[in-house]
Amino acid sequence: MSAVIQGTAASQPAADPLHGMVWIPAGSFRMGSDQHYPEEAPAHPVRLDGFWMDATPVTNAQFRDFVDATGHVTFCEIAPDASDYPDADPALLVAASAVFVPPGHRVDMHDIHQWWHWMPGTDWRHPQGPDSSIEGRDHHPVVHVAYADAEAYARWAGKQLPTEAEWEWAARGAGGDTEYAWGDELAPGNRHMANTWQGEFPWQNLAEDGHVGTSPVGTYPANAYGLSDMIGNVWEWTGDWYSQRHAEPATKACCIPKNPRGGAREASFDPAQPHIRIPRKAMQGGSHLCAPNSCQRYRPAARMSQPVDTSTSHLGFRCVVRREGPGE
Repeated sequence: MSAVIQGTAASQPAADPLHGMVWIPAGSFRMGSDQHYPEEAPAHPVRLDGFWMDATPVTNAQFRDFVDATGHVTFCEIAPDASDYPDADPALLVAASAVFVPPGHRVDMHDIHQWWHWMPGTDWRHPQGPDSSIEGRDHHPVVHVAYADAEAYARWAGKQLPTEAEWEWAARGAGGDTEYAWGDELAPGNRHMANTWQGEFPWQNLAEDGHVGTSPVGTYPANAYGLSDMIGNVWEWTGDWYSQRHAEPATKACCIPKNPRGGAREASFDPAQPHIRIPRKAMQGGSHLCAPNSCQRYRPAARMSQPVDTSTSHLGFRCVVRREGPGE
């Protein structure tokens, strides 16, 4: 695939890279889950060093600062190179991104094209199509960013993208093996703890939490580490290549992996589409489109694959810095 990272690494942000970040202490936990989707299994112990993590997903305002400083042009703003997609319909080889558009009635849940639309002219500045804008949405998470865009921002900011293990450990907020980041109830006392879908997906959005689509970061309660929006709002890119399953649990305490990384790039290709050789990264956290009837992935252990060349209206990112913490 063609490289799309533009701008120069020399145009660095003036602020301290740790500004707006929180310290996540070292620890160990059981990563994954044996109770839900097969790609989350098996649950297995891992150990991690401490690290710093952005308190919120990267916002439109922050991403604008990056673009203004570097001249970066995002992946979806550039028409795909036909040589990278030899079997593609030429009509689809345009600058575009995937936008969620709710149908007006119940639809076949096996056909995602009933609600996902490839929309030319869509990008991070125009998240719902070419006639939309981010005016008044500076504090919403940036969306329509492909993996290369997230990686370019992280490099500019002097940061990295988190591993799956780092992301899940941080999302749990020292909460142990609870079902959700905040406990074992989705909405304790009927209080919405994250921006997820209320109603029957994809056609009926009751918006009981007051939001349709993304919400300003920090709208919902932060976890015990002080991290907001780890669950819901937008999915988040990680730096790990996607694997179909987690590694098997270590049989001895001495062999518990420390600071594990994901699978190999070659193993990340979609086995259901062997003719498509586009590697995939892991994304985590669920989004505002996750609903009980379709995608119960508003949990720390939830993970899905995302091709590196794909951007959507419900996928963003946050960054980490791997350096010593306070008092170390």
